[in-house]
Amino acid sequence: MTTVPPYLKKGDTIAIVCPSGYMPAEKAAACIDTLQQWGYQVKTGKTLGSQFHYFSGTDPERLADLQDMLDDQEVKAVLCGRGGYGLSRIIDQLDFTKFRKHPKWLIGFSDITLLHAHVYERFHIACLHSPMAAAFNDGEHANMFVQSLRRALKGESAKYACNTHPLNRAGRAEGKLTGGNLSLLVHAIGSRSSVKTKNRILFLEDVSEYLYHIDRMMIQLKRAGMLEELAGLIIGGFTDMKDTTIPFGSDVYSLIASHVEEYDYPVCFDFPVSHEKNNYALKIGISHTLQVTKNKTTLTEGG
Repeated sequence: MTTVPPYLKKGDTIAIVCPSGYMPAEKAAACIDTLQQWGYQVKTGKTLGSQFHYFSGTDPERLADLQDMLDDQEVKAVLCGRGGYGLSRIIDQLDFTKFRKHPKWLIGFSDITLLHAHVYERFHIACLHSPMAAAFNDGEHANMFVQSLRRALKGESAKYACNTHPLNRAGRAEGKLTGGNLSLLVHAIGSRSSVKTKNRILFLEDVSEYLYHIDRMMIQLKRAGMLEELAGLIIGGFTDMKDTTIPFGSDVYSLIASHVEEYDYPVCFDFPVSHEKNNYALKIGISHTLQVTKNKTTLTEGG
């Protein structure tokens, strides 16, 4: 059974930390203001605005900052300022003893996929794949994707819809939602954070990868048995894809479709989960229903 952390009420505290890449403190200002306008208290970690080369601090500094927020019982949710890279350098040193007794929402995407995978697969605690701090900038705090985070934190059940795509495969699927960034899911294979996919709805997205990298990662998912027994598959944004000097010979969605054509579960493409603005909040570990028809795709929380 999945443990669902308590949903937030006005006055609850949300912590902002950067367990991976560096983020200037001013880039989180709009996020902090908006969270306060939503009625929450905000506690910022030492890693927000801190820099050690590429990272938001040394490994011990990032580990300590995230650990403090996991252990702090006054903190009801931990919002990661940004992703980038770095969680895999500290994930196995984190102590989840207090967190398991007092679970809280862990929020983010991209590199944060590894944290979500680790927490859900090892402890069966739901997580929130959603926009991070930078998504609030440039007046975007009111868009439907940032607002989906607000609704998720309050405990509202999600119901999302998107347009059809020529490569979609129609059908209906029910299962617990899992997934995130393709590169990180592949990175976790063989580790204590590896994701189980049997009878689940898997969602995938990625950014700034060569097409042949995507091909190789899809092959690795298949070879690891992670595509065989899905309930359904959601393909989100694969943005800023790159090609080699000699073209790979396929666009990214056709490439992905070729790797799952032998299966019969429903598949949808171009779902609004991505590194771009179109990034709905998705509750990992919670049961959802995916409906793919010739007219539209819907993803609804619950059976």
